[in-house]
Amino acid sequence: MLSNFLIGLREGLEASLVVGILVAYLVKSGYRDRLPAVWAGVGAAVVASLAVGFGLSITSHSLSFKANEGFGGTMSLVAVVFVTGMIFWMRRQSHRMKGEIQGKVADAIVAGSAALALTAFLAVGREGLETALFLWAAGNGNGASAGVGAVAGLLLAVVAGFLVYRQSLHLNLALFFKITGAALIVVVAGVLAYGLHDLQEAGILGGIHSLAFDVRAQIPPSSWYGTVLKGVFNFSPDATWLQVVAYCAYLIPAMILFFRPVRRSAAAAAPASQPARSSVLASR
Repeated sequence: MLSNFLIGLREGLEASLVVGILVAYLVKSGYRDRLPAVWAGVGAAVVASLAVGFGLSITSHSLSFKANEGFGGTMSLVAVVFVTGMIFWMRRQSHRMKGEIQGKVADAIVAGSAALALTAFLAVGREGLETALFLWAAGNGNGASAGVGAVAGLLLAVVAGFLVYRQSLHLNLALFFKITGAALIVVVAGVLAYGLHDLQEAGILGGIHSLAFDVRAQIPPSSWYGTVLKGVFNFSPDATWLQVVAYCAYLIPAMILFFRPVRRSAAAAAPASQPARSSVLASR
């Protein structure tokens, strides 16, 4: 529930900010009549995301045990790749997100309402599909509590995004994405280990009986602290060596890279230095 709340909050706020930028740009540019196209694109993206989540659930429930474990493990690895890419993309591009979206909206306005709806669909759909995939991978088998956490996170994200749009809430987005990004890396590491265990149970990978440790007596899976460790870190009290090695091999390098200072490229630094160069030329 806690990990899915974090995913819903992080991804939901990202999508809410995208919609807020789209709407604000159209309103300030005098194109309120194009807003229905944006909402149509957003609605289509939400429906597509829900359809993906529903399709994953239906597919997994219609498979045999081994096939279901293999399907779940594969989808977990796909989710790890997508969400890891999103985390590091936001780390590099968050400060330029507004300008990029506004540029795409400006081009779409010229092309027409259909292009504007497609822009909204692609912008929100990417976040929605990632959310659906990762929520399914992280919450698979966790019952209703996983859904409650995800919905709570998404609702809070929508409210926060609306307040940011109305300038009623001043949120340090850089700090927010840094904190949630680091927390998500921990969650993703757990999903990776969980997915590999599914593949081991399906017989696709070996080592299912090669345990790195077995602390089920000290940390019963049914205990409240065992449930918390499972929900937040995907901790398994009887983890295999493959799970432990994969968890550490992902978590440690990912954290080091995530907290490494972001270097501005020469292309990004050029505009900042241009005014100073122009003033020097003018003074001559």
